[in-house]
Amino acid sequence: MSVLDRFSLKGRIALVTAGAGPQFGSSISNALAEAGATVITASRSLDTNLKFAQMLQQRGFEASGMALDVRNPDSISELRDEVLARFGRLDVLVNNARAVIEGGFEVEGTDDWIDCARGDMAGLFALTKAFLPGMIRQGRGSVINISSIYGVVGNDPNLYAGTEMLDEQSPAYSFSKAGMVNATRYFAAFYGKANVRFNSISPGGYFNHQPESFVKRYCDRVPLGRMMGDQDVQGAVVFLASDASAYVTGINLMVDGGWTAI
Repeated sequence: MSVLDRFSLKGRIALVTAGAGPQFGSSISNALAEAGATVITASRSLDTNLKFAQMLQQRGFEASGMALDVRNPDSISELRDEVLARFGRLDVLVNNARAVIEGGFEVEGTDDWIDCARGDMAGLFALTKAFLPGMIRQGRGSVINISSIYGVVGNDPNLYAGTEMLDEQSPAYSFSKAGMVNATRYFAAFYGKANVRFNSISPGGYFNHQPESFVKRYCDRVPLGRMMGDQDVQGAVVFLASDASAYVTGINLMVDGGWTAI
């Protein structure tokens, strides 16, 4: 098998939570499909997932859209049952869905944190628990958890000065993303001998038409001089999903333009 062949995902079944959404989700799903995988996207909006799957199908790819509420254990069980009934197995799981808290620390309450934990922590736990036994039985699997630079380093308040973004920086986000990174290491250590690999990716700041002052400060600070775009996470996901990374497990891959290097 050639080096390039090892990046192929032909014949693999891949599930991406929130895989039809903006930012990383649709970009990740597109990359996996282009690499040859049958892609399943799942989130609360079944209609969005079905439309996205249809778009991939029109491009000649194999894709399905399913419903999922990561805060609901029954929904996760139903998704697992549907995936296994239709495809018989799952080879790649990308935990990309996350809960969103409006506002920052001063306006958050305990209930907000608990709700965030149901999605970012309990949801990831339940999805892993749902699909891991099948991966163990088949002797192969790759689980990729999408974390963040703010799961590794602290927020820089100076970046957000003079913008409404300053009041939106939630410590719950950093809390959950940091936990995700170490949970990845835990699973990698315990299930490596079953040939089930666990890795995480920590993307940097994603350009989403933020205030000009923020974008300039960010670009001035990051070594590559720009914010992250749609395609920047794709190669990392395909690498970790494929046999090209067959001896890679337990890592947190920084895809941040060098942000955490300085």
